[in-house]
Amino acid sequence: MTSEVVEDEMEFYSKAEKYWKDVPPTVDGMLGGYGHISSIDINSSKKFLLKFLRDGPNRTGTTCALDCGAGIGRITKRLLLPLFKAVDMVDVTEDFLTKARTYLGEEGRRVRNYFCCGLQDFSPEPNSYDVVWIQWVIGHLTDDHLSDFLKRCKVGLRPNGIIVIKDNMAQEGVIMDDVDSSVCRDLDVVRTIVRRAGLNLLAEERQENFPDEIYHVYTFAMR
Repeated sequence: MTSEVVEDEMEFYSKAEKYWKDVPPTVDGMLGGYGHISSIDINSSKKFLLKFLRDGPNRTGTTCALDCGAGIGRITKRLLLPLFKAVDMVDVTEDFLTKARTYLGEEGRRVRNYFCCGLQDFSPEPNSYDVVWIQWVIGHLTDDHLSDFLKRCKVGLRPNGIIVIKDNMAQEGVIMDDVDSSVCRDLDVVRTIVRRAGLNLLAEERQENFPDEIYHVYTFAMR
């Protein structure tokens, strides 16, 4: 539980905001110096997502996606814009969203909204998104705020829409990172929060071919 490792909630959020303000608005900055894993990450995410976008009676639509903790738009550019007609981005760091406007190039015209907001304060428009993509950012929310955010995301889904979480998973329990003011939860804790938000897990997958020294990364689809 984050309540066991986060002593001061306001400080937990303000320290993270301050940390990201000092991070360069580059792919390497977004990935904490692991820019070289970006292609492996995107290719795996695409394979995972296409399982839901393929033909079938309950196929997930491709009208609009929401990129949460979007940064400069690494995922928007390489995963979401190629698959969806429009994308909205939300991030707490204004400088990243400013950089996104040039980083995304011509295709960036299909980004409808750049929301500058922490996810704990963000409410997706109801019935707006086929996919809500939440990658490497859930550690910046307390358990209660994450559960509440997922509930709001559920309201934001279009018919057959899905929420995807892709993130680091701890071996056991909840681990605090004082450098960027985030937590890393184990699989059971994440699954519990998902259930608490009233969501059903549809798929779960471990990322392969990442460096051995980093946390295991898992992708979950839910609705």
